[in-house]
Order: sequence, then structure tokens, then C-alpha cells
Amino acid sequence: MQAIILAAGMGKRLKHLTKDKTKCMVEVNGRTLISRTLDILETQGLTRIIIVTGYKGDTLRDYVESLNIKTPVEFIDNPIYDKTNNIYSLALARDKMIEDDTLLFESDLIFEKEVVDRLVADPRPTLATVALFESWMSGTCLKIDKEDKIVDFIPGKYLDFSDKHKYYKTVNIYKFSKEFSSKTYVPFLTAYEKAVGENEYYESVIKLIAMIENTEIRVMKLGGERWYEIDDALDLDIASYIFTEDPVEKYKLLAKRYGGHWRFPKLIDYCYLVNPYFPTARMENEMVSNYGTLMRQYPSGMEVNSLLASEVFGVSQKNILVGNGAAELIKSLAENHLTGRTGVIRPTFEEYPNRMVKDNVVAFAPSDEEFRYGADELMAFFADKDIDNLVLVNPDNPSGNYIPVSDLLRIADWCEDKGIAFVLDESFGDFATGFGTADDITLLHDEILEKYKNLIVVKSISKSFGVPGFRLGVLASGNTELISSLKKEVAIWNINSFGEFYMQIYEKYKKNYISSLEKHGKARAELVEGLKSIPYLKVFPSQANFIMCEVTGGRTSLDLCANILVNEDILIKDLSSKVKNGRQYIRIAVRDEADNARLIEALKRA
Repeated sequence: MQAIILAAGMGKRLKHLTKDKTKCMVEVNGRTLISRTLDILETQGLTRIIIVTGYKGDTLRDYVESLNIKTPVEFIDNPIYDKTNNIYSLALARDKMIEDDTLLFESDLIFEKEVVDRLVADPRPTLATVALFESWMSGTCLKIDKEDKIVDFIPGKYLDFSDKHKYYKTVNIYKFSKEFSSKTYVPFLTAYEKAVGENEYYESVIKLIAMIENTEIRVMKLGGERWYEIDDALDLDIASYIFTEDPVEKYKLLAKRYGGHWRFPKLIDYCYLVNPYFPTARMENEMVSNYGTLMRQYPSGMEVNSLLASEVFGVSQKNILVGNGAAELIKSLAENHLTGRTGVIRPTFEEYPNRMVKDNVVAFAPSDEEFRYGADELMAFFADKDIDNLVLVNPDNPSGNYIPVSDLLRIADWCEDKGIAFVLDESFGDFATGFGTADDITLLHDEILEKYKNLIVVKSISKSFGVPGFRLGVLASGNTELISSLKKEVAIWNINSFGEFYMQIYEKYKKNYISSLEKHGKARAELVEGLKSIPYLKVFPSQANFIMCEVTGGRTSLDLCANILVNEDILIKDLSSKVKNGRQYIRIAVRDEADNARLIEALKRA
């Protein structure tokens, strides 16, 4: 058996990375793609490896020869690589294909050795390697039957994404028997090239063969084997994560992305804090049905969106504004309006202190081992600290500590008397018991805002409303001068049409929202009980949609998070950089019952 590697392309989308070298010489975690491929092929006992070169061909040849590969390596040059596609490169090697069984690779792939091991060991003589279609993939896809026969070949531009669950992506790794190459593939390749031209793709020949009900070619479906196709810098970034071998480094690489986890479809995210029960499927369908219109239309300006927010939260338009996520509003508020000394609680959501002058931050650290604190402790601590602002996240993140409304109003009175700006972040407030009932849990009411002019309420719509991708947040205050100033500081189109439409239709689904919070409360209670069964975890009480735990028994939180990620594809939050008291803590988001049960079993195995 031999191998053919197609490496003639220019790799233009990798820009400066391929200015002086070929695409397959780009490095992933310190190793070039071609050296990885050749090292894997070295283990297969091949008769030879044939590399079709083109762009920077001499550079690639010199590099490969420097690797001291023991398997004989031959080179074929494609002198018109810039005018042809891979059908021409493969056609240049057609005489070689009919001499032996062939493994065929494109050079922009990174893959595990197990992929080739399976392909070689599979008794079926002619195979196309495929993987179930995922959101990050592009290019040609297949439909296959129960016998692993190809029933349809679909170019990327013709994909019907509503049917994507039926698609498989070609991995661009093939095994051709000598007989298949000589009697079928090469004759078809030659005829197709003459009829259609040299600026085509060899996959089109496979499609043609498959469509005439050829019984020789089958597919080999990948399972958990790692692979990735690298076309641009983002692909390179993702491949670097996928093929990082050190668990701790792998966790750190993922954690510092701060989102975009949809690019990793197998990952279950217990780090980001989103309501698993809202929006409903019907609400999602209403959003989807308006997608085309919303995508092509400008959103309204600030005044209209403030009116929408006032309807959603039941406060006057003059007292509220909308942000591109709460983060936009926090940035403007903290950097432009919270002057002087600011009191915060630690551990907490660090976006507020991070936006302030470090020396002006005065931190209260609860003495309680579970980071519990109340209104009296806060007022006593800050009484002599000469602060100008007090920031309180309630329930707090990551501790889940909750101060009831009656005590929040006592703090508001205290701040009013002392002339202190009281910033109350209610981003997790709806998860506390009582939302939508007589036991009200929010200070977002005009009568409260009008009474306490120093009160500023911030609320992220991402968390409890389940739409972080829409980037929505609100800020409310009876200080209309502050609100007017903030409205001028943010862009007139600071939110998009999807976020605006979401607020417009929310009222129709409010009962569903309240129901989702009830479901969440039950799921949280069940998760707490499950976490208590883990011997190395100490579970702290929480009124939020997350639970903070201390990791005991000599284990480190970072190692635990890394172990869970690598072995279970589960992401949880390591708090070692946030809580620096020499002890180990993690934060776990509440998901639905099935996901929570899976997490508990994974933690038991860890």
C-alpha cells in the first residue's frame, strides 16, 4: 500500500502564514501538518509516499527531505497549480495509483493516528472517510444508506441546512484499492478531466462513480477520532485547541475564548450561565420565521428600544436604557460615572472593578467559609471607608449569596443618607425564589427608582432570559440625568434587530418565562443534591443559576476542570484565579435535568 498527498495549493486564506511556505508547513502546536501526517504514515509499513507539490514546491521538498522519513518519498510537481484545482494534481499521479492500493490525503488536514489505523485495518478495499456534519464544517457533504453506500453527493453551495442531520462531511482521506483505481477511478478521472476541464475537484469523480450505483466504494464513519481541516487562521486556532495534549493547557485555551463554544458541538458547557428552559421552541420559531426581515433591516434607535425595555420591565422610558449586553452599560457607567472610591464584594463579578481605577476599589471579603454575607455586614464594613459608590451583585457571582428585597431597601436607604451611588446588579435575580409572585424580588419599579435617586439597577438579559447571543442588557435609575447621559454615550444602534424583536415579542411568552424559572428551581435543587453525593465537593447554597463548590481531598480545581473537559467534554468554571485564599473552588451552571445527571456521573468518575 502507498500514500498520495496532494499539496500543490497556495493556502491564500492563511495569508501571511503561507507567504514563504506551503499550507501543509503551517504549524499546529509547534508541529507542521505535513510532519504529523508523515509520522503517522511511517507507522503503516507503506511501500512509498507520493507528494504532489506546486506552490513553494522546492521549499516543501527540502523540508520533507530534512525530516529523515524512512519510507521512500517521491515528488510530482504541478507547474500550473495556480490555474488548476486538485483534479489536475491527482491526475498527475494517475499512473502511480494503478500500481498499488492507495491512501489519498489532502495536505491541509490534521488527524489522529487512529483514523489511518482504522482505514488500513478495515477489510473493505475502497473507502471514503466521513464524519457526521457539524456546524463548523463546509464543503462537500454526503448522504449515505444503512450499508454505508453513498446515495448523494452534495456540494457545499447546495446544502439544505434544515436537512443537515442527515449529512456526512467528507474528511478528504480515502482508501482506493489497486483494482478500483485501475478499472474505475482512473478511467473516470481521465474522462472527466477531458470533458470538464482541469479546474475541478477529484471528489466530483467519486460523486459520478457513486451516482451510477457503483458497489465498490463505501464510507468509513468516524466516531470520536479527532480531525480538522485548516483553511484559515480561525481553523488553525481551533485545531490548536483540539490537538493540545496537555489537559490543563487544553482547559486554559478553551477558557480564555470567553464563548463561541458552538464551534465545539460535543462540548457541554456548565461554565456560562444561561436559562436552559427559555426561550420556548415556539418563541424560537417565531424568531426564525422573521430572520430574513430582521437580518436585512436596521434596528430602531435608542429611544424606541428604551420604550420596549420599559414595557418588558414595567418602568418608565425615561428611567431605563438598553445596552449591547449589560457589559456595554457597565463599561460606560463605571468608566464615566462611578468616580471616587467604590466598594465591592469579593469574590464577585469582576467586570465592575476591572473598569475602575484599581486604587479606588475597596473590597469587602466575607469571613464566612461559604462566602455568606448580609446587609448589616456590608453597611458595618463600609461605614468608615469613605466610599462614593457601592456595587452589589445579587445573587452574587460566584457564591450565589442572596440578600432579600427588604434588606436591599435598607442598603438603599443607607446609601441615600450617605450620598453613595448604589449599583445593584440583578442579572441573576430572577432565579431567586419568588419571581412572578407576590414575593417580589426586584427593585425594578418606578416607585423605588424615583424614591432612591442614588439607586442604579443593572440587569443582563442574557442569563435568565436565555439569549446571550442577542447581547441585551438594561440599566435603570430614577436619576434621569444619568440615564440621558448614558444614552448619549452609547451608539444609537447599539443593539441589533434580533435583540429588538426579542423584546418586542417577549410579553406573549411571559407566562412561559415564569414557568421556566420554576423548572429551573427544581433542576437546581436536584443538582445540589447530586453534588452533595460527590465526596470531594463541599456545596454552597445558591439562589442563582449556578452553584459554587469547594474542592477538597487534596485535589486542585484546575486539575479537576481539565480532567472533566478532556475525558467528558464538559466545561466547568475553575475559580482558582478569582478566589485566592489557598483553597480550591469551582462554579457549576444549572442545566436541564438530563445534562445535570450526566455531570454528576462524570464527577463521580473524575
